[in-house]
Amino acid sequence: MLQLLFSGASPYVRKVRVTLAETGQTDAVELVQVSTSPMKPDPRVLAANPSGRIPALVRPEGPAIYDSRVICRYLAERAPDGPDLYTQSRLWEVLTLEATGDGILDSAVSIVYEKRLRPENLQSQDWMDAQWAKIARALDALNDRWMGHLAGPLNMGTIAVGCALGYLDLRHADREWRRDHDALDDWFAAFSQRQSMLDTAAPV
Repeated sequence: MLQLLFSGASPYVRKVRVTLAETGQTDAVELVQVSTSPMKPDPRVLAANPSGRIPALVRPEGPAIYDSRVICRYLAERAPDGPDLYTQSRLWEVLTLEATGDGILDSAVSIVYEKRLRPENLQSQDWMDAQWAKIARALDALNDRWMGHLAGPLNMGTIAVGCALGYLDLRHADREWRRDHDALDDWFAAFSQRQSMLDTAAPV
């Protein structure tokens, strides 16, 4: 049986769990909760992923695989009768949307790490503001240029963006990402009500 090394608060794990739900594979994977961080990685995670990051998917038929993009692609391949998450006719748009969602997450998680893992006197507000500027530009792009794609059928790009926006609500609500992003706000209000999103919401 597949095993997913996970933490309930990880937005990258959430991407995988939403993909599992949307492709009907939730019952095929055992969830193994771990406590890991850049400063103190869990030995079980290190055994599966040398970088010590989650998610990691332990497979009986071969080496563990890791990185949410790799795992989600693998899961989509395992469910040929499920939704077409990587539509060939729009593949580059789907992958670009996924990269945009993951880019938002990379910067958002970096801000959290700066606040949590560095001593207060060493934290750089300029650096955190620069990370948020990346997020703001991505939000502008999604709101102004990508709504037609987001409003289309479910795909890996929409899942990634949905999980990224959910993480902004969880960890950066004070930044008010919805301001000046009305179309994106409306889209996320509907997308966040999918059962897969409701079932994978991080504990508050």
